[in-house]
Amino acid sequence: MEKSLNISPVRVDKTTIINLEKGKLPPQAVDIEEAVLGAMLIDIKAPGEVIDLLQPEVFYKEAHKYIYEAITQLFHSTPPQPIDLLTVSAQLKRNGKLELVGSDFYLIQLTQKIASSAHIVFHARIILQKYIQRSLITISSKLIEDCYDEGMDVFDLLDTAETNLYEITQGNLKKGYETAQSLVNQAKQRIEEISNKEGLSGIPTGFRKLDELTSGWQPSDLIIIAARPGMGKTAFVLSMARNIAVGSNEPVALFSLEMSSVQLITRLISSETGLTSEKLRKGTLEPHEWEQLNVKVKDLEKAPLYIDDTPSLSIFDLRAKARRLVSQHGIKLIVIDYLQLMSAGSSSKGGGNREQEISMISRSLKGLAKELNVPVIALSQLSRAVETRGSSKRPLLSDLRESGAIEQDADIVSFIYRPEYYKIDNWDDEEAAPTTNQGEFIVAKHRNGSLDNIRLKFIGSLGKFDNLDEYGMTYDDSMPSKMNLDAHNPFITPNLPSPNDAFGSSMNNNFDENSDVPF
Repeated sequence: MEKSLNISPVRVDKTTIINLEKGKLPPQAVDIEEAVLGAMLIDIKAPGEVIDLLQPEVFYKEAHKYIYEAITQLFHSTPPQPIDLLTVSAQLKRNGKLELVGSDFYLIQLTQKIASSAHIVFHARIILQKYIQRSLITISSKLIEDCYDEGMDVFDLLDTAETNLYEITQGNLKKGYETAQSLVNQAKQRIEEISNKEGLSGIPTGFRKLDELTSGWQPSDLIIIAARPGMGKTAFVLSMARNIAVGSNEPVALFSLEMSSVQLITRLISSETGLTSEKLRKGTLEPHEWEQLNVKVKDLEKAPLYIDDTPSLSIFDLRAKARRLVSQHGIKLIVIDYLQLMSAGSSSKGGGNREQEISMISRSLKGLAKELNVPVIALSQLSRAVETRGSSKRPLLSDLRESGAIEQDADIVSFIYRPEYYKIDNWDDEEAAPTTNQGEFIVAKHRNGSLDNIRLKFIGSLGKFDNLDEYGMTYDDSMPSKMNLDAHNPFITPNLPSPNDAFGSSMNNNFDENSDVPF
């Protein structure tokens, strides 16, 4: 007799059964989509509540994308058109999409599936969540595929992944295009906001004439501030950062590749307290100066200023850190000190020369400004050609060091020029005014505005720039009452050292080779 075979039944666990039932359907909520569209068709107030939350591409069902697109077109038309069954049907017909959505019969069905628009915002957020889930799946799938490609640079993969995730976090996933109608409405809204806004449309620098020229640093602009060593590049951006973070309470991120964060904050303390950098460096403070130090740094302590002193920072690391700072702290301005100390990092291809590397870095900085929609300021060195010229040492665009791409990519190119550094005693203008303790901020390229040379006060012992007062008077020990009461000079404090004292007399001759400020 043949023995029967004992075959054990295949055991299928509960999880496997659930996965088989679910399959690989993308995250979706078609019934919620129907409820939202139906509410918009029956309630005149409903479209205004969700029109800023949703875009046509967030809908899973293709027909729903076409219907919502027709609704947004009616909503944004000039003047706005009423939104109901008849108008949406007519708009779909004009778009050639009415039959694709299932004709008028489908629109009628949508209105029958909802009684009111009471929970439309909550429902719209569910649709958006499902879209984000689908987007994450798409990004992850592409990332997995690229990870198996041995030819892909791992740092490029990291940067791409972080960029895509940041776009989702900010709710601005890349769109293929925008219509002229949408862009015109955005521009009109921006102009209206500016007209209703008191003050400047951009981030104020605290330098009056510069703000009048630029209306503040504008979002998405790349600003280059270039100068020869010793002109005061770092002093200028520190003074500006103080004005923005302390004066306007706007968050600022400063990436310093040259100086340590403690050195930078010490210079800011000098500006804020009126105590010379020499005293702070040596710690030779009198009892009343210690009290002055403790009292006057309180505003600086509370300022939304974030300093990163990572040396040899790569453009890849900068992008990653800048995205986190904007996301976590709402940074309104990014400053890099300075561009030539940055590296392209491992993401650079082909190991090109330094000029090509700087070109890539400047393009990346412009891309970062547009991506984060904040102004990015990059300091830059000038070539030695300035030193070889004759009597005029004023910088030119052709003096930008290592790459013409910097001039091409930047929205604003500016220079800092202090004739006193070259022992030039008078300005080369009709009045031949003295150059003592003055500098010039030269706007040599301004993509969206005019050009100008703006004179500023330079206080070397405190390592800062300030507004030149209305009458052109400069920092002088002989007029303490004017300097101490000037409302436009918030840094000025009593009993500051004179440029004619023992320290000030040697000020112009004691420049540290690696520093912008005489110490």
